[in-house]
Amino acid sequence: MTGMEKPIVCLGILVADIVGRPLRSVPDPGRLVLVDEMQLLTGGCAVNSASALALLGIPVEAIGKVGEDPLGDFVIHAMQARGIGTRGVQRDRQNGTSGTMVLVDPDGERRFVHYIGANACLTLADVDLEQISSASILHVAGSLVLPGIDGEPTAWLLREARKAGVITSLDTVWDATGRWMQLLAPCLPHLDYFLPSLPEAQAITGRQDPAGAAQALLDGGVRTVAIKMGAEGCLVATQQGELYRLPAFQVDVVDATGAGDAFAAGFIAGVWHGWPLEKTARFASAVGALCVTGLGASGGVRSLPETLEFMQGAGQRVV
Repeated sequence: MTGMEKPIVCLGILVADIVGRPLRSVPDPGRLVLVDEMQLLTGGCAVNSASALALLGIPVEAIGKVGEDPLGDFVIHAMQARGIGTRGVQRDRQNGTSGTMVLVDPDGERRFVHYIGANACLTLADVDLEQISSASILHVAGSLVLPGIDGEPTAWLLREARKAGVITSLDTVWDATGRWMQLLAPCLPHLDYFLPSLPEAQAITGRQDPAGAAQALLDGGVRTVAIKMGAEGCLVATQQGELYRLPAFQVDVVDATGAGDAFAAGFIAGVWHGWPLEKTARFASAVGALCVTGLGASGGVRSLPETLEFMQGAGQRVV
C-alpha cells in the first residue's frame, strides 16, 4: 500500500480535556491547590489519533458521537480547524460530550477524572458503511470503552471493512470491567494491526512477557501486533515471524497525555505510506516521543519532515 489518496478513518471516543499542570499535591476536601497552567483541549483516542495524522499531512476523518452542547461544539470545531473530516460525527441530544479532567504531575504522569457521556451511545446505527468502505484504513481508537459498539458489533464492522478492501487497525483503552478477551476475541481475526499498551496486552492475554503476549494475540488471529512499552520502547511481531524490539527515543517529558494515540497514528501513517515494518515502528515511536514534549494529547506532534528529521538525529534509550 503506497501513497494512497483515500483517507484514514478513526472511529472511537471523542473527548474534551481540561488539563492542569503541574499538580504538586492533591488538595484535601474543601481546599484548593494552584497549578501553573490550565487549558481546554481535545482528547479521546479517535480525535487524538486523527489530530496526529492530520499534523503528519495524511487525509483523515473521524467517526464518533458528542453532545449537543458547548463542549461538543468545541471538539468538532477544533477537529475541523485541523483539517479532520467530521461528517461521521453524530450529535446526541440526551447525553453530554464526554469530558476528562487531566491532572498532570510534575514528572508528566497523569491522573484522570472522566465522564463517558455520548461516547457510550455510539452504535453501529451511527456508522456510515459507505464512509468506511471508501477509506484506506479503519482505525478503531478506544475499544473497550465504547459499550454501544464493543465486542461483536466491532468485529462485524472490522469484517465488513476488510471485505471492502480496507486495512483494519485497533487500539484499546484500559478495561476496568475486566472483560478483555470476552470483547476482543471476536475482533482479533479481522485485525491487520493491533496496537495495545503492554499492560493492556498483559491483561488481555495473561502473559507477562511482551513477546509471549504478542504471540498470544497472533495466535488469536491478528496479522501484526505492535505493543507500546513507554520508556522501554515497543515490540512488533507478525504472523510471518518478523519480530522487532525497538528502544524509545530520549526526550524531555512535559505531558504524557495522548502518547499511545500518537504512537498508533505514527504506526498507521507508516502503513499508509507503505513503509517497511521496522521503519514504521521507529516512526511510530518518534511520533509518540515528540507528543510528550508538549501539553495535551497532540501538543508535541510535529509534521512529517520534522518527525523524520528527529528520527535521524535523536538518540534512543538502550533497553
